[in-house]
Amino acid sequence: MGFFDGLWRGRETDFDSGNAATNAIELTKRHSQVSLTKQGAATGNLRINLAWRMRTSDFGGSQRESLLRHPLKALKPPEVMAHSQSMVNVDLDLGCLYELQDGSRGVVQPLGGFFGDVNAAPYVKLSGDDRFGSGSGETIYVNLDHRENIKRLLVFAYIYDQTPAFDRTHAIVTLYPSNGPRVEISLDERHPQARSCAVVMIENIKGEIFVRREVKFVYGFQGELDRLYGWGLQWGRGYKAKT
Repeated sequence: MGFFDGLWRGRETDFDSGNAATNAIELTKRHSQVSLTKQGAATGNLRINLAWRMRTSDFGGSQRESLLRHPLKALKPPEVMAHSQSMVNVDLDLGCLYELQDGSRGVVQPLGGFFGDVNAAPYVKLSGDDRFGSGSGETIYVNLDHRENIKRLLVFAYIYDQTPAFDRTHAIVTLYPSNGPRVEISLDERHPQARSCAVVMIENIKGEIFVRREVKFVYGFQGELDRLYGWGLQWGRGYKAKT
């Protein structure tokens, strides 16, 4: 399936739970896995959302540092800073590599128009392509009523344009089960040259649905993620339709 060019762990661990006000579970390096089955949340549609914004620290950090060294600069009129081209064109995409119990494998992603299907195989569907980091972000739906047909799903994020920008954005992937608290995975590590990130693995292990934090940044695209996780798909180059 050609459309883009270069893109087990055992027991369940504990997880970090958010406070009662946020009603969220945060997956971290130390506490990286949670069972949706034990949460009573392994049915219905699992909503997976990617949202991002520019890091505010990038816009004021050097100026604050300069003021500490040269306090008199605070008396000068402020300079007007325009958004650079790389800031405006950040385009993070959400995708999902899937493997079903019958052995079929593939991808759901904006490139190539592979939006999937939530009521038929692969039981994974991308709602659309957000190119501007709006409040709604991008969302994938997984029909866990067909969990017996699903073996594993790797949810990933990647940068479509040719400017690596994970280093300048704060991105978060949030899973909203049909029941219980949401699950959050922050992409807050600094990887200036990374173009793709394996975010979270959803696995059916002996009938139990586990969600495991991955957050592995790579310098290539989907083909590199494929090789890292052994999906075995054929990748070519793909393009988005112009808006």
